[in-house]
Amino acid sequence: MAGTTDGSLGDVFDADGVVWTPVSQRLASARRAWLGLETVVGAVVLAIPAVLWTPWFWIGVAAVVAAFFWGWWLVGRQVRAWGYAERADDLLIRHGVMFRELVVVPYGRMQFVDVQAGPVDQLFGVAHIQLHTASAGTDARIPGLIAAEASRLRDRLASRGEARLAGL
Repeated sequence: MAGTTDGSLGDVFDADGVVWTPVSQRLASARRAWLGLETVVGAVVLAIPAVLWTPWFWIGVAAVVAAFFWGWWLVGRQVRAWGYAERADDLLIRHGVMFRELVVVPYGRMQFVDVQAGPVDQLFGVAHIQLHTASAGTDARIPGLIAAEASRLRDRLASRGEARLAGL
């Protein structure tokens, strides 16, 4: 396990001299909107039996509302943890707060790049990039990119991948 001499992980998730590009905060807005919709549906489903049959279901409504506020806070932390960095030979992607992950994708291993945006993503003007490599285990994803940045990054990664693949 990589780390410092004292046994801690140190800066294993921060490469030297790398400038991380964060994802858009619109991703947090999109995820929070979806969370709000789920909360409303869950609260209504539990409030109906609370009104019609027994007040014990109000405990469930309170739990759903409490989960909404916890989820609101958690979404903000998760989105702030996402970042990517383009280097000369590879792309770095990091995410996670409690369970951190750093993915290094060499440009020469990229086979194709997908850009995806669901209805909620489109409403908030964000897209996701999915990188497909020769090994399914190293596929990587960058969510929450503004549409123009997603397009720029898709073209740049595809051209770098073709250039590195041609050099093999």
